[in-house]
Amino acid sequence: MKISKKIEPLINGLSAAFVISLLALITFETPFGVWLVFSFGSSTLIVFVFHESEFAQPKNIFFGHLISIIIGILINQLMGISFLSLGLSVGVCVSVMMYLKIVHPPAAANPLIALFANVSYDFILFPIMTGSIMLIVVSFFINRFILRRQYPKKWF
Repeated sequence: MKISKKIEPLINGLSAAFVISLLALITFETPFGVWLVFSFGSSTLIVFVFHESEFAQPKNIFFGHLISIIIGILINQLMGISFLSLGLSVGVCVSVMMYLKIVHPPAAANPLIALFANVSYDFILFPIMTGSIMLIVVSFFINRFILRRQYPKKWF
């Protein structure tokens, strides 16, 4: 069944709300740690609204978020927070994602999160890796089985 263009924005919004709510539920109501970061909000927009784009593919989501948080943590440890480290961390993140062909625009926010929140290496596993995997898996099921979309175009 094809979704009507009139209700597609509502369905996409509800889908994004479900994914973020699920990550928030795990974060707030279980002992499993933090699974949600701000950049995942825009990741859900890309996964549901631009599901066919290269930016929405699982490889880009996972590795884009992963490399970006690592860059942010490393630059924070080397330089601390300053106008220079904030700009440099995002610039390095954008360049590395492009070279590695794992561009995911929301992930460019992760270095800023790392510097402003002064996060440790633990942040790589929780919430970045676990949250990214959960976002990908839930988005796969919603896109494939509820919205009847061919998602993802490719896993890796």
